[in-house]
Amino acid sequence: MTSSDHISHGLLASRRACLTVGAALALPACAATHNRSEVETTQLVAALSAQADAWDKAIVRKDRAAIESNMAEDFRQIDGHGNVETRKSFVDGLVSADLVIDPYTVEDFDVRLYGDVALLCGRTRMTGKYQGKPFSSHYRYIDIYVRRDAQWKIVSVQISRIPA
Repeated sequence: MTSSDHISHGLLASRRACLTVGAALALPACAATHNRSEVETTQLVAALSAQADAWDKAIVRKDRAAIESNMAEDFRQIDGHGNVETRKSFVDGLVSADLVIDPYTVEDFDVRLYGDVALLCGRTRMTGKYQGKPFSSHYRYIDIYVRRDAQWKIVSVQISRIPA
């Protein structure tokens, strides 16, 4: 795995500083396309936003147990180069001592709900260090959550690099 692949792991993490505003903006679209009431939609978007935010914070502090507790066993990530990562390889890359992620924010955040599937997506610019060398990246991402046994778990992440 190359250094840019390891950086990609970190690039999709910790990007929900703007979730509350983004979630509020997404509510009308979610309510219009589903049979949930506006109150149910608001509550679900808020809960998923909080869950995603907690996951990102766990990634920044490299808390393996908290990171894994949000992930489905069959989790997959497709990175900016088209590589597929498993849950184990993804988490190993995130908690590696080689990777340090600086705080950052999400732009264009959106939540879409489809029954027991939720798509959380946005755009972010990220900085940090990999093996002591600074990096900077700009990308779009989509996180796919699925409700199984009354719990929402992230099953897939895909990122697309945006040229500098």
